[in-house]
Amino acid sequence: MMGIELPFLSAIVARLANPEINLGAYGGVVFPLSLLIEAPIIMLLTASTKLTRDLSSYRKLWKFTILSGGSLSALHLLVALTPIFDLIAGNLLGVEDDIIETSRLGMIIMTPWTLAIAHRRFNQGILIRFGQSKAVGWGTLVRLAADAIVLFTCFGLASTIESNSLGIIAATAAVSAGVIAEAAYAAWRVRPIIRNILPNIKSTEPPITRKGFLSFYIPLALSPLLGLAAQPVLTAGISRMPSPMESLAILPAVNGFTFLFRSVSLAFLEVVVSLIERPGGYLALRRFAWQAAIIVFGLQITIVATPLAGIWFGTISGLNPTLGNLATTTVWAAITLAATGFGSSFCQGLLVHSRKTRSITESVALFFVVIVFGLTVGAIGDWMTGAIFALMVYAVAQAAQFGWLFFRSHSDRQTHCKAK
Repeated sequence: MMGIELPFLSAIVARLANPEINLGAYGGVVFPLSLLIEAPIIMLLTASTKLTRDLSSYRKLWKFTILSGGSLSALHLLVALTPIFDLIAGNLLGVEDDIIETSRLGMIIMTPWTLAIAHRRFNQGILIRFGQSKAVGWGTLVRLAADAIVLFTCFGLASTIESNSLGIIAATAAVSAGVIAEAAYAAWRVRPIIRNILPNIKSTEPPITRKGFLSFYIPLALSPLLGLAAQPVLTAGISRMPSPMESLAILPAVNGFTFLFRSVSLAFLEVVVSLIERPGGYLALRRFAWQAAIIVFGLQITIVATPLAGIWFGTISGLNPTLGNLATTTVWAAITLAATGFGSSFCQGLLVHSRKTRSITESVALFFVVIVFGLTVGAIGDWMTGAIFALMVYAVAQAAQFGWLFFRSHSDRQTHCKAK
């Protein structure tokens, strides 16, 4: 369901004033930087699912959640309000001046994002661990409802308010409102578990220590940090290749389309961590992974190779014919992302279960190296439209990451096969 958010947002912003600037600012600067800043707390969902086993562990992880989420939110605001933002967006990312000023406004509005994400993911991990994963789905509906209210309000105001920045305001206000609403819902749904279940659990495992937790979590946190660092690197590479403005403008629509399918594979990681211990869990999860990979790959081909692509990027996403054609071509470069994502999530789940989180960091480091090398080659060569080349590099990097995870999880797969 979360995969619906970005296409929905792009469709509204594309129909407001100054769409290329606002879509480029959100998809090329604000969203990648916000993701990068929040990266250290993304794996709280996995950590919470694995480690929140009694009231004591809950309190320790909750303290870490508030401290880390609050600190990163302060960092977000510092970046948005100081010359650091000009250094990053102008010098490092190389985006145009019009996009920089629009992006700054978006970054300021997105300030609540990181703390809300930390709060939400921590509580969602508890819900998953204690068999209430349906509440996570309902929380996504709450988030989408909040998104819709803000987006349609801004769309309705477009006829009375003349502002070239209304698009970025709509996008960032909607995303911020959505994650806050979802975090509040998750906190409400987790209360019965905290009040009635956790106090009555006597864990047989050793208590969580600071050293033990950090040795588990730091390698895990480095993984999304390196992975999401690739997003602004993509922006920097695209800005130095042919057609930078058009490429950045289609990023929200293209990322929205691919994430619609990738979101299922990303969520599969927590499913593996939660269910791998159950009898028959390994074989069932492995079978689901390759079957789901084939299905999502087939669905994407069905859309991209038919007139449905024009409907998606034109009628639904609201891109003009030129941008719509570029988006359709660009999606082909990212067609494998969802399929390889299932393999990566399956292998990562096995490694998290055995607490070999360092191997996950290694795989993401390889991913990042491939991204940097590939985009450097593309920027020097100046061969093709930036968005197309960048997503080709991204797909190759993700395939390399999956290959490393598959190699490093060999002993775990052998162990589970023997135990079946």
